[in-house]
Amino acid sequence: MQHGSARRTAGRYLRWPADGLRGALAKSPVTLVFLTLFWFLGILTSSILRGPENPLLGWVSVSVHTLPGHWPALVLSALWANGLAGYIGGTVLALVVGLPAERLLGSLRFLAAAVGTQVTGALAGIGFAAALRGAFENWGRELSTDTFLGPVAVFCGVAAAASAGVGTLWRRRVRLLLFTLLVVLALYSGALRDVVALAAALAGGLWGPYLFGRRPHLPRSLVSSRREARVLVALAVVATAVGPVIAALNVRAVGPLAVLAYLFTNAETLDPVALTTICADPGMQAECRTAKLEQSAGLAGFFLAVLPQVLLVVFAAGLRRGRRSAWIGALVLQGLMTLTAAVHTGFFLAGHTGGVYGVDGRVQPLALVLPMLLPLLIFVLLAATGRRLFAVSAPPGTYRQLFLVCVTAGALLAALWVAGGLVLRTGFTPQASLPTLLADLPLRFLPVFEIISAPPQLLPESVPAIILYEGVGVAFWALTCVLLLRSFLEPAYSRFAADEERARGLLASSGGSTMAWMTLWSGNSYWFSPTGRSYVAYRLNSGVALTVGDPVGPAEELNRSVEGFAAYCTDAGVTACFYSVNEATRDAAAGLGHTDLQVAEETLLPLGSLEFRGRRFQDVRTAFNRARKAGIRAEWSTYRTAPLSVLDQINAISEEWVADKKMPEMGFTLGGIEELDDDGVRLLLAVDQDRTVHGVTSWLPIYRDGQIIGWTLDFMRRRAQGFPAAMDFLIASAALSLQDEGCRLLSLSGAPLARNEASSPAASGAGTAAGTGANTAARRTAATPPALEWLMDRLGATLEPVYGFRSLLAYKAKFQPQYVPLYMTYLDSASLPAIANALARAYLPHVSMGQTLTIARRIIGPQR
Repeated sequence: MQHGSARRTAGRYLRWPADGLRGALAKSPVTLVFLTLFWFLGILTSSILRGPENPLLGWVSVSVHTLPGHWPALVLSALWANGLAGYIGGTVLALVVGLPAERLLGSLRFLAAAVGTQVTGALAGIGFAAALRGAFENWGRELSTDTFLGPVAVFCGVAAAASAGVGTLWRRRVRLLLFTLLVVLALYSGALRDVVALAAALAGGLWGPYLFGRRPHLPRSLVSSRREARVLVALAVVATAVGPVIAALNVRAVGPLAVLAYLFTNAETLDPVALTTICADPGMQAECRTAKLEQSAGLAGFFLAVLPQVLLVVFAAGLRRGRRSAWIGALVLQGLMTLTAAVHTGFFLAGHTGGVYGVDGRVQPLALVLPMLLPLLIFVLLAATGRRLFAVSAPPGTYRQLFLVCVTAGALLAALWVAGGLVLRTGFTPQASLPTLLADLPLRFLPVFEIISAPPQLLPESVPAIILYEGVGVAFWALTCVLLLRSFLEPAYSRFAADEERARGLLASSGGSTMAWMTLWSGNSYWFSPTGRSYVAYRLNSGVALTVGDPVGPAEELNRSVEGFAAYCTDAGVTACFYSVNEATRDAAAGLGHTDLQVAEETLLPLGSLEFRGRRFQDVRTAFNRARKAGIRAEWSTYRTAPLSVLDQINAISEEWVADKKMPEMGFTLGGIEELDDDGVRLLLAVDQDRTVHGVTSWLPIYRDGQIIGWTLDFMRRRAQGFPAAMDFLIASAALSLQDEGCRLLSLSGAPLARNEASSPAASGAGTAAGTGANTAARRTAATPPALEWLMDRLGATLEPVYGFRSLLAYKAKFQPQYVPLYMTYLDSASLPAIANALARAYLPHVSMGQTLTIARRIIGPQR
């Protein structure tokens, strides 16, 4: 019985993917028809094993001779392949790309995209091959004799077209990966199929938006966030690393960058006749050993041959995470590769042709210079983006320990090489001895192409000798790569990490304002009071110390903290600016002669007896009802414990939101994805029955006397095509849920550069304190320069279409909150230009010069 039950269980697991595939094919009739024709025609024409033969080949393959007589090949070439590998690969492409693309596009549009991109790609490939001889004669000559068969171009084209129908993040991911791969193949391998596939994908990318009823448009920028910029740089490094390897593996590589396989891998081999000729000359025994070594090098030898490329891929993994050490390693290695390319190019220009490039002296100048420019461009890209993108450090001592481990491993492997070589000395030619083993030792740890200038002293003959000969270097560099990858996974370190931990402890024990958790974000510096019980978090820019909200600590120390921080700034020669602070901090700074200006409006929801009843909460109740009908529920989580599928959706929603802006994502008191990655931050997600995330909000804890008394809303974004009332539903759900947990306060956070003009002491519900603030407002208005108030108003109006702070404040009114003004205080009006610059750098640290000029023109120019 148990065996029968196990068989039935195994049968169910086997039937599940088969049933899923049948269901997908049933909903994708065009893909099903293609697969049927693909294999039926291959079997009918006996093309499965070796591809079609003449005269059929002339009618179903694309080449420069296809037009005008064999024009049906423009379409028919997609229905045949060159052999069994091509048929299997085409089937995999149809299942992996065709099925989801047809679901997105619909069958008719999918068919139109497939035929249109195939024909366009084939015509473009033919035209490109015919026109290429002027710039790259060798490449053009190879393309003019090459033929193209297979469905690769079709599915590259429909993948690019279908990407227009997915969200921003996935669209960029698909296109970035697709076009990076195709461009690398075209530039390095350079076969006609690579050119046709790239042209088909370009056609699909242009045609895709029309298939979805809109016009194509160029993106405002290549990237929309630091995270995406890091991925783009890392991908560029990977592409330039993988390209030479592709060219080295492809003996027919003819692309304009295929020469880099000779420059950076030296993975080519001699033919047997040339090898026999070299070894027959008694005066070329060193060259003979080198050639034999290259001929006999297996996977281990190839690994060492492409070691620089392997290291670049490893460093790219660190670049994706913003690691400074990975940037330094990639920059140094790319610089060395640039120097290598320049030296070899110099040898070629000096007339030393032949083995270095494997081409004759008639190569065109462009074909010669381009391979040298590529590593230089990547070097410049890394140098230009290092300070902005790659500033994440590993904990102190990480790389010192890594270095010691590598040195120890190298010493042990060197000892193993010498001792093992002496034991296996008869397995080498000539017989190994201690001097020859020591002389050959450096070459065991160097890339194979270095043996050109230093021929090996020994050649392994026996199997144990070969394992020892090749294994020493592979073991060392494999360990080094693993240790480097592990170092990139170490927790990020900041030089203020100790201060941040101290601040976190003070915040949890004594409490702070509703914005106090923002003082723990990366990029802040800290001043601690003489008592050690209070602190001020600040950003130092342009000689201005800009505080992140109010001082944190016991209320009785507030005045002394304000005075102490101001005195600290005076002693340090910087300007103190208390930013986004409440009335208590404003009044304490006023005692020091500070002038203040309202810069934001915070909205608060008192909890304890909150009920969304009555006419004024109609919108909120409607959101609850719609969510219930749509099967959407609110689900608490944290970024670190959420499943990968949920994290990917959160990142996609965020990138989609950022991509729609004309400006980069803001920071300082406005959190992004990076600020979610904290155990103290809670996420509330709007999730449907299919585990689709429709909206996400993050909540920061509010501490008082060692207890969490409330939460502050920070990150809030929803899926563009998702549940439209997701934010109403999430905020209201959070209020009721946290009220049930015993919380007393919910802050909907502050809206920068916005204020509630209708608010008053009575309306705000702030009581006597609000009345006191109203009394000081007259003094503040008189003291504040009118030009500054005008500038802040114009800046708010300018940024409103992009960031919508005023609209956000108006939106929060539906929850009937209390309004609390937030202020900026400063001592001297002469410091206002520096303060404005510091604010701009704090909120928009990655804004470009062009974007800055655009903001300035809109502020100065007439408002629409």
